[in-house]
Amino acid sequence: MTTPMTDTVRKGYVPSPFGQLHYAECGGAGDEPVLMLHQTPRSWTEYLHVLPRVGTARRAVAMDTLGFGASAKPEGPHSIERFADAAEALADALGLERFHLVGHHTGGVIAVELAARLGERVASLLLSATPFIDEEKRRTAAERKQVDHVDPRPDGSHLLELWNRRRDFYASGEEAALTRFMVDALTVLDRVEEGHVAVRSYAMDQRLPGITARTLAVCAPGDHYSLPALERFAAALGCETRVLSGGHVPVPEQLPAEFAEIVLEWSARA
Repeated sequence: MTTPMTDTVRKGYVPSPFGQLHYAECGGAGDEPVLMLHQTPRSWTEYLHVLPRVGTARRAVAMDTLGFGASAKPEGPHSIERFADAAEALADALGLERFHLVGHHTGGVIAVELAARLGERVASLLLSATPFIDEEKRRTAAERKQVDHVDPRPDGSHLLELWNRRRDFYASGEEAALTRFMVDALTVLDRVEEGHVAVRSYAMDQRLPGITARTLAVCAPGDHYSLPALERFAAALGCETRVLSGGHVPVPEQLPAEFAEIVLEWSARA
């Protein structure tokens, strides 16, 4: 597969009940587009190098989750249900009548809710490194340490602390991707943990039986947070699973060609 240029990405906004929602897209061919949802506290740029690759064969759309990136940031507590409300509003506004759905980490949890709601409107579902949330995870949510929260300090040392929180997920030479994480996290620094909190309180196990879409669950081998969930999703959904050739938590940025190839292959299956 050739390497598409990221300057083919088009960006825009659509209105929603929550305010404007920001998205980026590539391509336009094919009957069924692909909608991609990112992890917390990222933005569409998590798919910066995936989007144009998928766009070579399909209309590929990556949105900024409500409350993150350049999308509206309404008051009140975030929840997976509200994130899904906004994603559905964006799909409606863009005329995505039937589409393939891809979600990474938090984006995968949002994708579960969206697929359970929309039924046959979701042509296929790809859950990437998606945590499996059950009663035990919800019960112990308050005991889990914060992921990205740092207290701002006058000398700016909190910036290095935030960088180091995620540094081990990235290999040497991947500093550009880690810098994109920093930009996204700093954009929502005062609410940076709310996406993680929303995930941990979501009644996923109660929603999984409503999913009818053909589903694939994938994960990077280095992502020990989410790798055990593959077996849980296989048991709950009877879905296929796949371990990628490498990578860690930010695998769409680390292996964009492989990730895009899987998206295209899975969405093309009859």
